[in-house]
Amino acid sequence: MSDATAVPTHCPYCALQCGMSLRPTGSPELPVEVVDRTDFPVNRGALCGKGRTAPAVLSSRVRLTEPLVRCPDTGDLRPATWEEALAAVADGLRRTRADHGADAVGVFGGGGLTNEKAYTLGKFARLVLGTSQIDYNGRFCMSSAAAAHGRAFGLDRGLPFPLEDIPRTGCVILVGSNLAETMPPALRYLTELRENGGKLIVVDPRRTRTAEQADLHLAPRPGTDLALALGMLHLVVAEGRVDEEFVEERTTGWAAARAGAMAHWPEQVERITGVSVPELREAVAMFCDAGSGMVLTARGPEQQSKGTDTVGAWINLCLATGRAGRPLSGYGCLTGQGNGQGGREHGQKADQLPGYRKLDDPAARAHVAGVWGVDPDSLPGPGRSAYELLDALGGDVKALLLMGSNPVVSAPRAAHVEGRLRSLDFLAVADVVLSETAALADVVLPVTQWAEETGTMTNLEGRVLLRRRALTPPAGVRSDLEALRGLAGLLGWEKGFSADPEEVFDELRRASAGGPADYAGISYRRIEEEQGVFWPCPDEDHGGTPRLFLDRFATPDGRARFVPVVHRPAAEETDAEYPVVLTTGRVVSQYQSGAQTRRVAELNAAAPGPFVELHPRLAERLGVAEGERLAVVSRRGRAVAPARITTAIRPDTVFMPFHWAGEGRANTLVNPALDPVSRMPEFKVCAVRLERDA
Repeated sequence: MSDATAVPTHCPYCALQCGMSLRPTGSPELPVEVVDRTDFPVNRGALCGKGRTAPAVLSSRVRLTEPLVRCPDTGDLRPATWEEALAAVADGLRRTRADHGADAVGVFGGGGLTNEKAYTLGKFARLVLGTSQIDYNGRFCMSSAAAAHGRAFGLDRGLPFPLEDIPRTGCVILVGSNLAETMPPALRYLTELRENGGKLIVVDPRRTRTAEQADLHLAPRPGTDLALALGMLHLVVAEGRVDEEFVEERTTGWAAARAGAMAHWPEQVERITGVSVPELREAVAMFCDAGSGMVLTARGPEQQSKGTDTVGAWINLCLATGRAGRPLSGYGCLTGQGNGQGGREHGQKADQLPGYRKLDDPAARAHVAGVWGVDPDSLPGPGRSAYELLDALGGDVKALLLMGSNPVVSAPRAAHVEGRLRSLDFLAVADVVLSETAALADVVLPVTQWAEETGTMTNLEGRVLLRRRALTPPAGVRSDLEALRGLAGLLGWEKGFSADPEEVFDELRRASAGGPADYAGISYRRIEEEQGVFWPCPDEDHGGTPRLFLDRFATPDGRARFVPVVHRPAAEETDAEYPVVLTTGRVVSQYQSGAQTRRVAELNAAAPGPFVELHPRLAERLGVAEGERLAVVSRRGRAVAPARITTAIRPDTVFMPFHWAGEGRANTLVNPALDPVSRMPEFKVCAVRLERDA
């Protein structure tokens, strides 16, 4: 179905940013309805259940419609005017700065914020607050892949090619991704790949709905993806499958990377991973005989304390086989959050300025300071990464402004993080719903949602898109840009903070100009006319860059860099007390912390709550029956959920989805051990024991 009167826009959830249109209904309970939009090339009209039901969160029954301020007498949140709420936030931030210094104020953003909001939030933190303490929940998404991209290619963009290239390659190795549940409309690209004669290899400790589509499913122990990639590269060398010409002409560092791989012989890798030598050989043959190929990673290999090296090992495999910098070949990362790509490009990350510039680069500081009209020396330096910032709350960080994130559910060691949030002197949260984190705040600011505002997003391909406003927000709701402009004014910055998203984007273009993520040539008009524009796009005569690295890599010498890596165990291994491995992930009918999707009846009916997935042999050993309450205990806490018994998981592993709060909160259990490069926590592997819950 199509409708010329509907407003074309994009889904509010994952990084596919599927095209959809919205038609006003006139109903206050469901003010718009979704209309298919078949012209957008990413999803071609297909939507998952989350996208189709997204308007339900616009209902006044489930969303915030007025500011809330905590009453000092009762401790309860009560309705307030915007003037009162903004004054309370400004006072809390001002008082903290005066008493404890600028870095006593923290700012925490989100990977779902538009580019305009992410840019303004970073500018607000560094100019108005003068704090270095800013990071965002995208750190928990693909920071390891971003770091590995930067080391190898000199530039981080999730996919260096458009999704349309995937069905045309010869073989795809999909590592730690369950597209059938996390990005259902993208599964068609893998289906078309196989219809075209291409091969699909899926690496996942669970036999997911995606793995069922594969020509070959490899099921390694969680936390051993690095050894698996090294074992495959070992076989590439041993079997004479290295693309020597490509390595010689377009890379550096091969000798050291080769030596690292040769230390991981197949039988050793089998012992580490549980993947047999014949399976390793089959995977190498399938990948190398295809003529062209891609490796796509997601949270599985990335959310580890060695995630950067793990992704680096898969990149090394691509480089050694000539599967990079060529048409229909390359390494790519499947970004998760809606603006996980753009959200880390424009300044809400602890070490970055707009345009993906480094905060400690004097030239970068000078350029951005010039756009902002300030002295470069006035800009604070890099701050803490996301978990380190959350861990510091209540210590030397006394107050926090949080926008678009729900760390009470989404952060590692979540019970500890919840305690840190409760210990703050002051907490202000801007959100569309009263999330578990917002419920702890001293002030809650109700902000506009996707359908009520205009702004840009950058999807997993690096395609900059325009979400268009389709309806007027409720009277008591303002945009994040309006909230930041109001706070800036109250804190002494009357100018420099616009609430007009197009004005903000035009400033972002100037701030990004000449940087790695160069948006200078992208305008709202071009985005509308061209179905999105791929960055880098340095001027308005430039056509954008759908495919990176075909001529040269973004390094000073134009060559990709092999980075030598070796396998090392997870930060926490199993032992007699905690003998089982826990890994976490998502289900198709919920999204991230569930703050929005858990408010949609249709989605809750499909996925009503958490569960513990375990193998029948493990269930038999424990004496656990299907549906019985099962406690999962780690060194950090305890979570309880019904048992779901299936042969689709390894006998030494259990799986929990992380969308729920309460006693089934999976992230209570996970290990916050950090990757030394990306500062990514180890969500995907920790040691647990299982107990029948009385």
